Amino acid sequence: MSATLEANRPASTIKKVGNTEREVPHHSQKASKWYPAEDESQPKKVRKTIRPTRLRPSLTPGTILILLAGRFRGKRVVLLRHLSQGVLLVTGPFKVNGVPLRRVNSRYVIATSSKVDLSGIDEKTVDKVAGDGYFARDKGKKGKKGEEEFFAQGEKPEKKRPSSARAADQKTIDKALITTIKKEPHMIQYLGSSFSLRKGDKPHEMRW
Repeated sequence: MSATLEANRPASTIKKVGNTEREVPHHSQKASKWYPAEDESQPKKVRKTIRPTRLRPSLTPGTILILLAGRFRGKRVVLLRHLSQGVLLVTGPFKVNGVPLRRVNSRYVIATSSKVDLSGIDEKTVDKVAGDGYFARDKGKKGKKGEEEFFAQGEKPEKKRPSSARAADQKTIDKALITTIKKEPHMIQYLGSSFSLRKGDKPHEMRW
């Protein structure tokens, strides 16, 4: 293929300038004097190879985690399942410490040695929650503001409430989880307490 292209390429001419010879390319090979007004977008070359996420061996379903960042930092939660790209599906349960079903990054959690049995949880509900579009935000209609919206700009916006379907899924998972947790002594109190460090504490010497 390359040999055919070389044969079809127009030959350049050799021009003598003084005592030297200079090769002059064919007019079809010369650079264009004109260029487009708008730059054509070219795909960015990514040199990094996408590798599968390797989770820590301690992050197994049922393990109690401590959240290190976000709105619920310091709270203890139960790991339900691994999701794609190093994301974890966790729950408080909500009735115990107020943490709902949510996704967290595996980098910002501490895995403890405590575990909870997940055998009584409905797997179909967990599969539904672990779906790609479950936590997707609803796209609101963007358009011109009406008269009512214009005069309501100074008022406080209404609080977003979870949908009835999400609340039902939360209750289904938490009901089975709390039943298992109550069988373990002091587990409810452990999950309800928040983790914090005080002056003089040495995290590297702590046993999680």
